[in-house]
Amino acid sequence: MDFAYSEKTQDYLARLDAFMVQYIEPYENQYQKENYRLNSTPNWREWQVPPRVAELKQMAREQGLWNLFLPDEKAAAGLSTLEYAPLAERMGHSLLAPEIFNCNAPDTGNMEVLHYFGDDAQQDQWLRPLLEGTIRSVFCMTEPDVASSDATNMQTSIVAQNDEWVINGRKWWSTGLGHPQAEIAIVMGLTDDDADKHLRHSMVLVPLDTPGVKIERMLPALGEYDAPYGHGEVVFDNVRVPKENIIVGPGAGFKIAQGRLGPGRIHHCMRAIGAAERALELFIERGVSRIAFGQPLLKLGGNTERLADLRVAIDQARLMTLHAAWKIDEVGARKAIKEISAIKLVAPNVLQQVVDETMQLFGGASMCHDTPLPGLLAVARSLRIADGPDAVHRATIAKTELKQWQERKND
Repeated sequence: MDFAYSEKTQDYLARLDAFMVQYIEPYENQYQKENYRLNSTPNWREWQVPPRVAELKQMAREQGLWNLFLPDEKAAAGLSTLEYAPLAERMGHSLLAPEIFNCNAPDTGNMEVLHYFGDDAQQDQWLRPLLEGTIRSVFCMTEPDVASSDATNMQTSIVAQNDEWVINGRKWWSTGLGHPQAEIAIVMGLTDDDADKHLRHSMVLVPLDTPGVKIERMLPALGEYDAPYGHGEVVFDNVRVPKENIIVGPGAGFKIAQGRLGPGRIHHCMRAIGAAERALELFIERGVSRIAFGQPLLKLGGNTERLADLRVAIDQARLMTLHAAWKIDEVGARKAIKEISAIKLVAPNVLQQVVDETMQLFGGASMCHDTPLPGLLAVARSLRIADGPDAVHRATIAKTELKQWQERKND
């Protein structure tokens, strides 16, 4: 395996870095203030996107820095998972950057679902405007009344009636539900309670203006509403959509989910590593510039040793993630399940560790929006739930390891 950046990656990375340095990073502080001014209310119906965001997105698109995540040369940049990974890391330095390059969740995963599994009509109606960045999308999977870390528990029903699917249930933590441009949701629900547990569920496309779709509230994540995206709770009350809105067909939900959640987790993990690099830069800057007890903070309390440990931890996480990306490209996401679970366990924990140590150096300044640290901490802690609990990843790794051990023993 070779993790050296391809010429294509190097070209995109250089242009991406230049764009971020020139346009995004100087705007971040202003964006934070504008976003708070426009969206400080929990009433998501009033949320707005600062106008500069649309301007930057148009500039990025004109420069060919658009839809970099999708390995299709006709629709996007045509980068492999391994080639895209360093770009995701660079975007991870900024909480805003993925949005500017149309590479942010949940749209990336939803676009992958429609690209790989959607039919021509579904792609024309929904994939095309998502790729163009004119609409936003939502993925409705987690439910409040069941342990959603076991997706076979999902109870939202999707029942066939004549030429329609009728959907009833409640979903929450549906990211992007509060965005002013959110128009379509992919909803995963139960279509056949008697089938094999991995063939019971399906995914359907539900326009958010369909009668019976009731957005009840946005949920604050660690006290922040994450406007203008939001993480919403939504009820589907006898929602009816045409039969052709099902993706692939009844019972294909888990097959689609496995395809969606593999590469998408690489994106999350590489962005987490980029965020960790950003936090480490802040750690060093604060450590060498801040004086206490007559010395720079870096020379006090074992901070030099912590710096070394954090450097090693980030580099280890990066290599693990690149290896998982390489394996996805080589054998597919389903056969790289152990490696994907490992990075979902490691990368957010490393980010949380780096941010936590950096916050210690910043003291009170780390608790407010004078630094990006509160946002980075929220990302780290949220990922350790949103991408599945650590315990589930450990169980998957152990189960796969034991299976491989048994296969070797039998050989």
